[in-house]
Amino acid sequence: MNRSMTSLLLSGALVLGATATAHAAPVPDEATLYKNPQCGCCDGYAEHLEAKGIKVTVIDDVDMGEIKQEAGLPYGLGSCHTVEIGRYTVEGHVPFEAIEALFDQQLRIDGIGLAGMPIGTPGMPGPKKEDWDVYQFTDQEPMPFMTL
Repeated sequence: MNRSMTSLLLSGALVLGATATAHAAPVPDEATLYKNPQCGCCDGYAEHLEAKGIKVTVIDDVDMGEIKQEAGLPYGLGSCHTVEIGRYTVEGHVPFEAIEALFDQQLRIDGIGLAGMPIGTPGMPGPKKEDWDVYQFTDQEPMPFMTL
């Protein structure tokens, strides 16, 4: 292999490596969780985030429908609480692994969510019984994000 070809390949590898690492970002250390005052599993989810080093401000005196609409959540895919973290919205009992993936990928989306209140998810009692399908969304349009 000639010297110019070797230089070209090495330059390309350096550019690709820099591109791959340039998009990753740490998960912010603060979040706001919106919920209804009576919901205890939401408090459990806040504790899950706090155990991961995130300071959570809990707000439980808001119109949840309005919060979800402003966040651009897809109709019918809501949960009991909505979290604002960094520039994203996280809907429901999304495991921290998915939140880390969201910030690693730095997607141009509104957020991610896990519909309903699946047993075994952070904040929900019981063992995991099925795969959890985390979706991503933008402007109320859902798409698959990851399965855990």
